[in-house]
Amino acid sequence: MSMQAEATLKNLAQVSRDGEKGFSAASEAVKDENLKQLFQRASARCAEGARELDEEIVKLGAMPDSGGSVSGALHRAWTNLKAAVTGGDDKAILEECERGEDVAKAAYQHALEEDLPPPLATIVRRQYQGVRENHDLIKRLRDAA
Repeated sequence: MSMQAEATLKNLAQVSRDGEKGFSAASEAVKDENLKQLFQRASARCAEGARELDEEIVKLGAMPDSGGSVSGALHRAWTNLKAAVTGGDDKAILEECERGEDVAKAAYQHALEEDLPPPLATIVRRQYQGVRENHDLIKRLRDAA
C-alpha cells in the first residue's frame, strides 16, 4: 500500500477528529435545543468517520495518529470557534462551524483526486457525502439565523 494512501487517510482522520471536537464544543455552547442536537449528531458522525478511517489505516499496517489536524486553516477555524463559543452567539457559532466544514470539504475533495485503491476511494466518497450534508445543513441554518 502506498505511503500516499496512508498519509491521505491519516489526514482525513485528523480532519474528522477536529470536526468531532468542534461540533461537540458547539453543541455545548448553543442555546437552541435543535442546534444542540444537530451539532451532537454531526460530532458523532465525525467520530464514526475517524474510527472507520483509523481501522483502514491499521489494515494498511500503520498506526493511526490520535491528535487533530496540523492544518493551519483547520486550526484557525477551531480557534475562531472557541472564540464564538465564548461569546455564546448561535449565529457566530454556526458561521465558524461552516468555516470548519469548508476546510473539511476541501480536504475530502483533495483526497478524491488522489489515486486511492477502489475500496478506500469508496469510503472517502461516502464520508465526503456526509461532510457535504453537514456543510449544507449548517449553511442553511446560518442563512436563516
